[in-house]
Amino acid sequence: MTSGYSSDQIRAAEKPLLDRGEPLMARAAAGLAAEIERVLTSRGTTPGVVLVIAGSGDNGGDALYAGAALAEAGHDVRILTTGSRVHDAGLAAAVAAGASASARDASVDADAFAAVLSGVDVVVDGILGIGAAPDPSLRGRARDVVEAVRPRVLMRMAGAPVVVAVDVPSGVGPDDGSVPDRLVLPALVTVTFGAVKAGLLLPPASGLAGRVHLVEIGLDLSGVEPAVVA
Repeated sequence: MTSGYSSDQIRAAEKPLLDRGEPLMARAAAGLAAEIERVLTSRGTTPGVVLVIAGSGDNGGDALYAGAALAEAGHDVRILTTGSRVHDAGLAAAVAAGASASARDASVDADAFAAVLSGVDVVVDGILGIGAAPDPSLRGRARDVVEAVRPRVLMRMAGAPVVVAVDVPSGVGPDDGSVPDRLVLPALVTVTFGAVKAGLLLPPASGLAGRVHLVEIGLDLSGVEPAVVA
């Protein structure tokens, strides 16, 4: 059986560590990069081509720092941001490591995406995390990006990219597993941090999360009753 925890429970467990200055994002990014490396190796694509889709919050920061580690390891890392804001330090680290970043206002129509998606092995979904509750629906540029990427992911044929979701697949309810909108990138693997999020264990989100890989970042949830056990 697997225990799942709510967003509020996770935030409460993170707070004392953040107050002490613990490097939670660095731990999360290192675990995420390691799992992406394993996915690339299993596909026989090393070095590989990785498209990092980064939102404006900490979820995007995790993805960008993982992208930096992958670029340093020799992978071709491409970055696409989805918001007017971005985790600036994470983006700077990724670019300094050799990743290429599309302009924030770059077109997201199908033709423009052809070059960005060419040869991509892994798409890193770092758009939305637990901050998406209670309404995880994608909007604006994030929605346009997923709408453009999703057909390639759904091809499910040789050479089609696979998705690694950061903490939760963007567009699913992290607490209740809801999927209010069809625009979700189905993940091969969801790399979740600190504890499994409750929504990953509940349908319909559980059917979009793929294999759930937990990266320990030092949270203490002893004595906390799980929101879900499945």
